[in-house]
Amino acid sequence: MNHSWPYNLSFAAPTDTVEPRAGLSRNGHTVVAVFLGFILFFGFLNNLIVLILFCKFKTLRNPVNMLLLNISISDMLVCISGTTLSFASNIHGKWIGGEHGCRWYGFVNSCFGIVSLISLAVLSYERYSTLTLCHKRSADYQKALLAVGGSWIYSLVWTVPPLIGWSSYGVEGAGTSCSVRWSSESAESTSYIICLFIFCLVIPVMVMVYCYGRLLYAVKQVGKIHKNAARKREYRVLFMVITTVICYLLCWIPYGVIALLATFGKPGVVTPVASVIPSILAKSSTVCNPIIYILMNKQFYKCFRQLFHCQPPSSSDGELTCHSKVTVIQLNQRMDGRNVCNNEPRPETDSKMISLLHPEPSLEPVSKAVPPMS
Repeated sequence: MNHSWPYNLSFAAPTDTVEPRAGLSRNGHTVVAVFLGFILFFGFLNNLIVLILFCKFKTLRNPVNMLLLNISISDMLVCISGTTLSFASNIHGKWIGGEHGCRWYGFVNSCFGIVSLISLAVLSYERYSTLTLCHKRSADYQKALLAVGGSWIYSLVWTVPPLIGWSSYGVEGAGTSCSVRWSSESAESTSYIICLFIFCLVIPVMVMVYCYGRLLYAVKQVGKIHKNAARKREYRVLFMVITTVICYLLCWIPYGVIALLATFGKPGVVTPVASVIPSILAKSSTVCNPIIYILMNKQFYKCFRQLFHCQPPSSSDGELTCHSKVTVIQLNQRMDGRNVCNNEPRPETDSKMISLLHPEPSLEPVSKAVPPMS
């Protein structure tokens, strides 16, 4: 059950062979297979639609959306390489990939899962910095590609060690998927699990909570100044923040808690049956991510409607487009008016510019075509 770093709750002593282990009944495996089938179908479909939108609509290809594309690619790879095999194993009632397949499965799905987690954290910071800090208006693809590449390198840093001796990958408690061996009592394995928990779950959660919290605070400040104009936007941002954080925590925290109990709790405190639900919740992020981060995005939603002919398409130079409107709002905060974010001379003012997309609950980056304010 392997979408990410924690997809193994091994409760037996580490061995070098993959053995069938008792846990779920035949009916239990069938129920798990049904849930995994649902996640496999809709996770693949949702992320496939995202990739089609990126290919079809040129206007979506901007720097911050590269992070959304990275999340969709990693989630789709999880569906293909992880959920599929786990689904088949539950149909057979046991792991069917063999020993080497188990190691490979644990590695690639942990890698893809961490890429998705880190990308979500980076995306929260990018939204926060884009909308509340001084930034260049021009598209910075180099920075976006650096963030995407960094997420993959960061993931490899934490998923390669079990292949070379710092902990290991093995069959999980329910016996139908593989990941890190959580119940190993060796000092090396324990240290790895602690580092993995801190750097691949706790830190991303803290980054998301801080960035979205600051973003929500900024929007509330705008609401105090422009009560009528900003109230609707404030509710939209509040809804986006609450939905994002709650879904993130719901998908990942239960598995993190179960993994720590399996590692540091008494032997047998976490049964294979108890490990199944948090694992399925973690896998469900492949379905939730495209909906929360993309299909709830007004710009993507307009393109989605155009893709299925629910909205008349607009065109620019032969390319299908689906633009979002941009409004610029001022917050009362001291700023040096001689050199503002876009390095254009401005008269001195006591307001700091903060750019928010007017109809955009997911707050994608500001368009290049933002008229200067006088």
